[in-house]
Amino acid sequence: MFSTEKQRWAASGETGAQWRVVPAAELQLSASTGHRTVWAVGRSLQICLSTLTISFLIRADRAPFTTAMGKSSSKDERHGDLESSFTLYFKKFKTESKIIPQETIDSIELYLTKGNIQGANSVISAALKNIDNVPINVAVTGESGAGKSSLINALRGVGPEDKDAADIGVVETTMRRTAYKHPKIQTLTLWDLPGVGTLNFPPKDYLEKVNFQEYDFFIIVSATRFTKLELDLAKAIKFMKKNYYFVRTKVDNDLQNEKKSKARTFDRKNILLKIRNSYIDTLKENGLDAPEIFLISNSNLSDYDFPVLMDTLVKTLPAQKRHSFMLSLPNITEATIDKKHKSMQQTIWLEAFKTGLFATVPVVGILRDDVEKVKEKLNHYRVLFGVDDASLQVIAKDSQVPAEQLKKIIKSPYLLDTKKRETLEEKLLKYLERFASVNGGLLATGLYFRKTFYLQLLLLDTVAEDAKVVLRETYSKISSNSCHPQLLTMDKCYSFLMFLIGFVVVFFILSYLRLWAWDEV
Repeated sequence: MFSTEKQRWAASGETGAQWRVVPAAELQLSASTGHRTVWAVGRSLQICLSTLTISFLIRADRAPFTTAMGKSSSKDERHGDLESSFTLYFKKFKTESKIIPQETIDSIELYLTKGNIQGANSVISAALKNIDNVPINVAVTGESGAGKSSLINALRGVGPEDKDAADIGVVETTMRRTAYKHPKIQTLTLWDLPGVGTLNFPPKDYLEKVNFQEYDFFIIVSATRFTKLELDLAKAIKFMKKNYYFVRTKVDNDLQNEKKSKARTFDRKNILLKIRNSYIDTLKENGLDAPEIFLISNSNLSDYDFPVLMDTLVKTLPAQKRHSFMLSLPNITEATIDKKHKSMQQTIWLEAFKTGLFATVPVVGILRDDVEKVKEKLNHYRVLFGVDDASLQVIAKDSQVPAEQLKKIIKSPYLLDTKKRETLEEKLLKYLERFASVNGGLLATGLYFRKTFYLQLLLLDTVAEDAKVVLRETYSKISSNSCHPQLLTMDKCYSFLMFLIGFVVVFFILSYLRLWAWDEV
């Protein structure tokens, strides 16, 4: 593309660098050596620029919006930067994972385009307040013994013996609905509704009696086959334009029974497929188009369809309710932890963006008030992600892993301990360097964010990684102890029996071929 007689353009860095003119003779290296050299020089310059920028952000006392020439940018340029930063950030998220509605995003962008900072700030503040306060109500219905209480406890992240847990194994006698608040997300309420057959009303009248209009969606639970009344109830819910989900519980019991009775031909995948198809056929026969059935085990949430059910519920909820429901979910998989992390990151962004709208001069260093706020945030994140001291005690009891052992393998309890390690400011600098390296620069460059925002990202990343570490540790322990003693004994007996049969077959073959004789032994 370039003439040998002309000068060539080369970039002095990957990001944030200006173009410079380089004589062609300087680039007359071998292909491999030249590429490596140019990349190494560019990478070094990028690291230097990132470090200088980060250090400048942390320690410099300067105005936030300046041009490369040192002059303050115009009002229009600032508004353009704000709008661009906001728009680009939310473009990274799919519609079903955004925590504020698209119309709210459009409204904020419109205010920023017009330069109405106060209007944008008001909309963001209202959106955050709505996320924190909007109620979420989930209705769980099904016959007694279907596993309703176990499912409610699982959704609330509590065990059957925990305080305020839904009673399990108790014969249903109440004719009223029972509310169970989520222990960490106070805006989330799960309602245990009496089975539709318990009340002597048609499905439509039943819905009126249990205040159907209050619920965001219905979960219809069964441990065997769905009754005619439950199928009619689903039709009535659909008619009233509410969402419902069929959940088949105790599927692990079905697999265990099948394995006991048909040990040699047992095929887990095929049995689950047969169970699913039988339900789908029944639902279709009763006029329920494109039904979706979720097969779950309340005692082993990470298996079967529970993660899929949770993803479905999150996607179908209104955007403003999505965040709180996402944070309420138990840490059953690393994917769930990642989704909670991304959801929480959006709220941090909105808070920081709102704060940055009126920022003038950054604070030098990290103030004592900042440290106190950071401690509060760290404790809050640890509770939400289940790595606080109380949660670790519960996990230790359930997984038979000592709580002290769990605390040794995580970092968040000691993150703000600066006595023997680097200062909090030094930790922040290291995090920003790593953040800039991974993301190609600081978040929303050109826009001032207080240092506590980056600290919150550091806290969030640390806590989320702790949650994954604890999950891996406890999962490996539970997996090693998960085999049922009776099934384990049966498996050993079956293996020994197969070995014995194989030995006898080989013996008879050798005898038949006259390769073995007892008198030779």
